[in-house]
Amino acid sequence: MRVKLNEVVEALEGAMEEHAHYLDKRTGEIILLTSEDLQAAEEDDLISEYPDWQRESILKAREVLHDSKHFIELPDQFDVHEYKIMEDFCLAFEERDVGDELRRLIKGGGAFRRFKNAIHEMGVDQAWYEFKRSALEKIATEWLEENDIPY
Repeated sequence: MRVKLNEVVEALEGAMEEHAHYLDKRTGEIILLTSEDLQAAEEDDLISEYPDWQRESILKAREVLHDSKHFIELPDQFDVHEYKIMEDFCLAFEERDVGDELRRLIKGGGAFRRFKNAIHEMGVDQAWYEFKRSALEKIATEWLEENDIPY
């Protein structure tokens, strides 16, 4: 079984507090489960008590929770540290005045929104997306290697 690096990177890009991604080590499949799915899976309610659209996710969440040797959680938003990636981008930017301005903008509340607006206005959004993708690939490969998962 080989995991597709691109799929792991895409899961890392979507890392959020309200859900978690799990890798099925038997198949290489990456599963997205919401906190609602996981909470429902921990309860003893009959699956028929849930809407049809939610049943499959709850069953998968139950499998993940009860068969932990086959599933491993991918890094979450706190492992990814997007703010640190933004800061590294600013520091690595070749045009110092642009990098310095971006660093100034990421201080304090609303940093992500200001950063996103600024990279589009400055025309450096493509450079950011490439930089972020590279950083996420590094996190993904390190995680895969630490967990002895071929990719």
